[in-house]
Amino acid sequence: MANGTEEIPGPTGLPFLGNIGTVDSEVPLTSFLNLADQYGPIYRLNFAGNPVVFCSSWELINELCDEKRFAKSIKSALKEVRNAVHDGLFTAKMDEPNWGIAHRVLMPAFGPLSIAGMLDEMHDIASQLAMKWARHGSSVPIMVTEDFTRLTLDTLALCAMGYRFNSFYHDEMHPFIEAMGSFLTESGSRFRRPPITSMFYRDSTHKYFEDIDLMRKTADEVLKARKENPTDRNKDLLTAMLNGTDPKTGQKMTDSSIIDNLITFLIAGHETTSGLLSFAFYQLLKHPEAYRKAQDEVDEVVGTGPVKIEHLGQLKYIAAVLRETLRHSPTISQFSVAPIQDEIIGGRYKVPKDQPIVLLLAKSQMDTTVYGKDADQFVPERMLDENFDKLNKEFPNCWKPFGNGARACIGRPFAWQEALLVTAMLLQNFNFLMDDPSYQLHIKQTLTIKPKGFYMRCSLREGLTATTLEHRLSGSEPRMDAHNAGVPVAGAAAKNGNGRPFSIYFGSNSGTCQGLANRLAQDAPSHGFAARVVDPLDAAYRDVPSNEPVAIITASYEGQPPDNAGLFVNWITSLKAHEMEKVSYAVFGCGHHDWFETFHRIPKLIDSMLDELGGNRIAQIGLSDAAKGEIFTDFETWEDEVFWPAMSEKYGIKQSAEAEAVPALSVEFSTPRTSSLRQDVREACIVDVKTLSAPGQPLKKHLEIKLPTDMAYRAGDYLVVLPLNPKQNVIRAMRRFQIPWDAHMRIRSDGRTNLPINESLSVDDVLGAYVELGQPATKRSILSLAEATKGTQVKETLQNLAGNDYAAEISAKRVSLLELLERFPEIELPFGTFLSLLPPMRVRQYSISSSPLWNPLHVTLTFSILESPSLSGTEHRYIGVASNFLANLGVGDRLHVSVRPSHTAFHLPLDAAHTPIVCIAAGTGIAPFRGFIQERAAMIGAGRSLAPCLLFFGCRDPDADELYRDDMDRWQAMGAVDMRFAYSRRADHPDAAGCKYVQHRLYHDRNDVGRLWEKGARLYVCGSRDVGEGVHQAAIKMMAGFAKEHDGQEMSEVEVEKWFQGLRNVRYATDVFD
Repeated sequence: MANGTEEIPGPTGLPFLGNIGTVDSEVPLTSFLNLADQYGPIYRLNFAGNPVVFCSSWELINELCDEKRFAKSIKSALKEVRNAVHDGLFTAKMDEPNWGIAHRVLMPAFGPLSIAGMLDEMHDIASQLAMKWARHGSSVPIMVTEDFTRLTLDTLALCAMGYRFNSFYHDEMHPFIEAMGSFLTESGSRFRRPPITSMFYRDSTHKYFEDIDLMRKTADEVLKARKENPTDRNKDLLTAMLNGTDPKTGQKMTDSSIIDNLITFLIAGHETTSGLLSFAFYQLLKHPEAYRKAQDEVDEVVGTGPVKIEHLGQLKYIAAVLRETLRHSPTISQFSVAPIQDEIIGGRYKVPKDQPIVLLLAKSQMDTTVYGKDADQFVPERMLDENFDKLNKEFPNCWKPFGNGARACIGRPFAWQEALLVTAMLLQNFNFLMDDPSYQLHIKQTLTIKPKGFYMRCSLREGLTATTLEHRLSGSEPRMDAHNAGVPVAGAAAKNGNGRPFSIYFGSNSGTCQGLANRLAQDAPSHGFAARVVDPLDAAYRDVPSNEPVAIITASYEGQPPDNAGLFVNWITSLKAHEMEKVSYAVFGCGHHDWFETFHRIPKLIDSMLDELGGNRIAQIGLSDAAKGEIFTDFETWEDEVFWPAMSEKYGIKQSAEAEAVPALSVEFSTPRTSSLRQDVREACIVDVKTLSAPGQPLKKHLEIKLPTDMAYRAGDYLVVLPLNPKQNVIRAMRRFQIPWDAHMRIRSDGRTNLPINESLSVDDVLGAYVELGQPATKRSILSLAEATKGTQVKETLQNLAGNDYAAEISAKRVSLLELLERFPEIELPFGTFLSLLPPMRVRQYSISSSPLWNPLHVTLTFSILESPSLSGTEHRYIGVASNFLANLGVGDRLHVSVRPSHTAFHLPLDAAHTPIVCIAAGTGIAPFRGFIQERAAMIGAGRSLAPCLLFFGCRDPDADELYRDDMDRWQAMGAVDMRFAYSRRADHPDAAGCKYVQHRLYHDRNDVGRLWEKGARLYVCGSRDVGEGVHQAAIKMMAGFAKEHDGQEMSEVEVEKWFQGLRNVRYATDVFD
């Protein structure tokens, strides 16, 4: 362009429609953020002839906040919002007189003393929320955004206009809420549509104006009620609007203007604060240390009495949590300005007068220039008062969730006081945990954003009951005594009177440890005990039972606790005295030995910390290595030989003679057909299938999957798949038990089970979807077969297989329970007992091999199909459950999936322009890196300059199993990647540089790697255990060489190893699989 300016980049649009199809109609923010990743800090979109510029870097936002050059723009969605609120404070144009009159009249009502005077009414509504949660109890999931919406709407209505919606006394939300949400969503959609398309949206338009009428009618009723019934209230906003006089013009606000602003307050005031509180509790539950610090601060500052105005200013850490929450998730995620005259922004982009420019706060507030390399991490400490002031001084306008300048949110002091009060009150009286620990943040967007589908559960703290909480909130807390202590609430688990009660807590991401916990509860009655609770470990946060035994079963993930155990682990590691001296406990742990530095770290940490804190260890810790595939056998061995004998000895309880060794299930067969779906995954659809390997080679496939609505991902994340057992295995089981193929059954059980009970289900469905048919038999299950056998010889054989022969004949050969039943037809095992002996079907996870910049609604998977001869020598082949399930899917087939984030370190660096990356993979380990390179290619294709990327890839033969070569060649030509190959069977190939394995090529090209390392490169590895170990050794050798070459320093292998391990998950990230 002329005059040294550049054209603003952006995607090509369609004639007439422009970029309407580029933007997700349900969550436009997701599209805007993806486009910012692709095109950089500035881009342009066109919505049916309406050009809009988007800016997302701190540098540009800072420039655009100059009110001498840029003014608030009302040309985007806000123009549509004016249909309801006209020239209210939020939507008025700068030259409209009603804005100035209302602003000057209302400013005194938002002063510090006025806001402080509203605390009692805020406390009133917050107490209603707390009492609802207390009375519902810990077993009832809380729909977080809905209850916080009730809270903030009622608070604003009461404080601003003396009106009670009484939302907590009705099951349904007030009609105003539904109308408002629908109105805001439609306002955003109307702006992006071409006017000519309005004929296709007549129903939507009719509903839109109905919603406007309802909102204005509600506000008018409030105004009329106040006029007809004057009050001596002199502090609320309605009084100010009715009685106030503009000091500049001497005018009063008209009734129409009052109605406009009543609706404005109800919309802007309650939507944003409810979103803030919802996001804040999500972040606290995802970050256990921040949760503990926030709760500790409340305990120290407030104690057990009511939260008072003088407490709020002392809640420094909670204020930091709220600021950091608004940095990550500004509820008003963007606002618009326009140049007052023609301007050049960023020193090179020309924008004409009145051109709408969107300030994309959800991106700019993550700028690494301001917040560093960990800008995407939730770190409240950076927002403590001193740090916050320093940030804003050094980087003006880097935090703008309340808007800018004269048009910034007038109600900020009100919202801040309410958020502080509610957060403090809830943390003071409740402990919280995720209802679904695997929940990942999804967004619901109107003009504001909120979490979607976010549920949590709460339990009262420190022996509180709903009755005592009511007194505490009113400031008249009674003494705790036997009469009011421990009163159960509806839905709470009751004690089982058939055994001594004990508590079981689990930490589990994949469901394995939860399955073990249920198995322990199932086994308890036969040993004279009854599981009072089987809950996530976080449910024991600050509340470990001291009057009964406690069993803890938890996994360790790369040295970190599972999602539902983080709060508990963070809490016990913060304790210093003898807080656990009345707790009797036992721990069983799972881990994977590939993470040798952190193998079993979490279960060992819990076991040792409980001991150090004065706890009484009932039994020695039990441990299992997931890499060996014997978790269920290890657990049963620990149960039978360690845990139950220790429990029996300590509590003097003998095994029940009447109890069955295996709790059988009662099964009734029937004919009606029904279906049952799992709740932790959602339905997706296959849209493309490709075979990647050459004919005659081990099969590798590529699937393209359309995700469920609102499911988002990042390059490097996992897709969790809930598979079905291979059909041939299901047929084998039904044949062994002589069950008709179309049979149905109804399962009944007095104990705990992972199977659906009291439903009519097809046997085919239960065997295919709910149990693992191919897992190696456990010692206990083999002994159950022996007990069901009358023949002496077979019984003896089975007992030997469960004894000394187990490792060699069962575990090593992966012999399943079904295979033993086929081998020994003499066994007369009831089908219900067979089901109860099988572990529950578990999800499998695969690295996603695509980028959302390619398609935010689709993912691709890259995988090998596992099928090999049976190690036991039978005619049946060993078939991988998930890989064969996926391999047999075709276009249009459905499956159940969810996205699971990978480790934070296993994502592309935020500063892609300046941080080089080195990726190393073999075989299907290329999957996440294909996503990385695809994302870089999209960025480069949009005009961005990126730091270099090396990808080392190994396979057998370039003509047999080299994956995605055409893609990689195309992306290499763009500059997105520099490929380096190794071929195990064609090392003489020119592309292999004489290297057989990928670790050899890495060392061969060590000088290139070293140059990037010196520039701050990050190293990523994905592949099998052998690949991970080979790369590890090569990297150690390289690093030692670098140290000697550049520093003249000789480092021992131990020193290099220690240094290298310090880089793990900082500059070195691995994803190793079996």
